[in-house]
Amino acid sequence: MISFENVSKTYKIRKFEKRVFSDVSFKIEAGQSVGICGANGAGKSTLVRMIAGVEAPTSGRIINNMRTSWPIGYASCFQSSLTGADNARFIARIYDRSEEGLIDFIQDFADLGPYLYQPVETYSAGMTARLAFAISLSVDFECYLVDEVTAAGDERFRIRCEEALHARRENGTLIMISHSPETLRAYCSRGAVVYGGTVTFFDTIDEALDVHNGLQSRYA
Repeated sequence: MISFENVSKTYKIRKFEKRVFSDVSFKIEAGQSVGICGANGAGKSTLVRMIAGVEAPTSGRIINNMRTSWPIGYASCFQSSLTGADNARFIARIYDRSEEGLIDFIQDFADLGPYLYQPVETYSAGMTARLAFAISLSVDFECYLVDEVTAAGDERFRIRCEEALHARRENGTLIMISHSPETLRAYCSRGAVVYGGTVTFFDTIDEALDVHNGLQSRYA
């Protein structure tokens, strides 16, 4: 279970503060698949980073009893001066996985070719996303956090992403950010809308999309 208890998040930017969340409380049970909707800048990625533990709340408490992936998407936490393979070896040591076995899996899934042995700073955004996604699948997480990654890569990679995410959804928890309603409907049963410093959950993804679209139309 993931539990937010009176969580607030504020960024201090030069001479002013930006409050992203104010006194947010909710629970996500194990086995749920949740699609996160919201406008650009509403705080969707900040929410996912806090769930992952990459960022801490300014106040309140976050309890996460599931083994959770890092946010899989275009923004990575790789050491950019190291090669993709070296980053993979580092992660393999953290999670007690075979280094060569993990690299073989990544090479097959992400299909990076010789770039796997080049510094990550030479990668395109799509290549970085493919590396992050492949590494995350090589580790058995209970909860997967996904940020628009299915848009990366060619048709073959997108198909493999879809198959892998559906398999993980059947056996674990999935929390996904996407601007594509079709993508959210394909993977998620529940939905949540991030707006005005709050996070509101709905029983179905269609309800969340309807509310999100209504807010977008109102303030367009």
